[in-house]
Amino acid sequence: MTAATLTIRIDDDLRKKMNQLNIDWSEYIRDAIRQKIASEARKEAGAHLISDLKAGRHRVPKGFINKTIRETRGSL
Repeated sequence: MTAATLTIRIDDDLRKKMNQLNIDWSEYIRDAIRQKIASEARKEAGAHLISDLKAGRHRVPKGFINKTIRETRGSL
């Protein structure tokens, strides 16, 4: 796997505060980026699903809701 370099600029005060903490900032930022990508992917999937539902591309099978309610009541 090849790796790319990402460079950011921060002010001196922020850098001093970062240095006071025992944190692997590179890993922290990589993890934050991964989480943001996953969050955006979920948002996009949700928007796509809503669009499909509005367009009528997905339908709930006949009797599914009643069956699900009965099964849920039975398990309580």
